[in-house]
Amino acid sequence: MSDGVELTSSECPTGWTVTVVVEGGTAVAIDGFGCLRGRDYAVAEVECPVRVLTTSVAAQGLSVRKVPVRLSLPIPCERLMNAAAEISKLRVRRPVRVGDVTLADIRGFGFDIVASREVT
Repeated sequence: MSDGVELTSSECPTGWTVTVVVEGGTAVAIDGFGCLRGRDYAVAEVECPVRVLTTSVAAQGLSVRKVPVRLSLPIPCERLMNAAAEISKLRVRRPVRVGDVTLADIRGFGFDIVASREVT
């Protein structure tokens, strides 16, 4: 059996230190979680970690120079750089509200880029 990976659960205020033993990319033993959400977080983090990318993109003809945006849902970490590369090409040229889609289904990955601030 391989050594355990220690993670701090961010799923509840307690911040349990969870130890996960991984074999072949799969969690085979979990210890130290204080709630089921912490256990699920630890398994997901070692088997397929995901993140929500937040950044800003250039604005043209608007009241600001940059528009804060984020992904509409978490994506696997290995796709973050590709997503960031596509987002860097984006230019917002029309007023947007929080949650407006600025780029739909980026590269066919199944997630959108949405505005995080109202800009006129």
